[in-house]
Amino acid sequence: MVLTREYVDVPVGERAMRTFVAKPAAPGSYPGVVFYTDIFQLTESSLRWAVRLAGYGFLVAVPEIYHRVEPAGTVLGFDDPGKVRGQADAEAITTAEFDEDIAAALDWFGAACPTVGAAGHCTGGHLAFRAAFDSRVRGTACWYPTGLHDGKLGKDRSDALERVADIDGELLLIFGSLDPHTPAPAREVVRAGLEGGPTFRWLEFEAEHAFGRDIGPRFDPEATDQAFAETIAFFRRVL
Repeated sequence: MVLTREYVDVPVGERAMRTFVAKPAAPGSYPGVVFYTDIFQLTESSLRWAVRLAGYGFLVAVPEIYHRVEPAGTVLGFDDPGKVRGQADAEAITTAEFDEDIAAALDWFGAACPTVGAAGHCTGGHLAFRAAFDSRVRGTACWYPTGLHDGKLGKDRSDALERVADIDGELLLIFGSLDPHTPAPAREVVRAGLEGGPTFRWLEFEAEHAFGRDIGPRFDPEATDQAFAETIAFFRRVL
């Protein structure tokens, strides 16, 4: 499927949230997916994932999650300085501010998309989970989300797991069983918190954290392809 790609500025109050948008080039109305990246923002790896998703017939919007603290266009390196900076950026933003950004992204889809979903990797998986609190979101795919078990997201505590009753749509949660950021006990906390709440599907692959990032030693092509196929099937069913 041939795609178009562009950057747009999504208004958040008086600010502008730079957002990458990929969608099918053929005229028509397509389901929307807001995709939240890991702490490194709009890297080539994350954009490739977004473009791949759009190629299956979705309008995919990828906001800069640190637009409040970083200049537009900032992309952090996959190294220790980039990791430290990304974590510091997250810790400078409150949960309420992240939620405001999420609402603005969903508002941007407006009447252009008949249905909307959310997806995210790592920290972005936590943000996507919070996007699920919005009743407009029909389905959310969280790839190795961090901080759900202990409320760690930004400057203050995230109450994400305590608000599962606010989720109307369905969830797809994908983890690597070798993930040190969300080890087995932490995953059990998340799974237990979901029981009796929204409809969810839980998948684990024998892979490390960020196994879907196609740069670096943790990339697992087979697990990535399997998780991606599950994600496509999920969104095609719920959106």
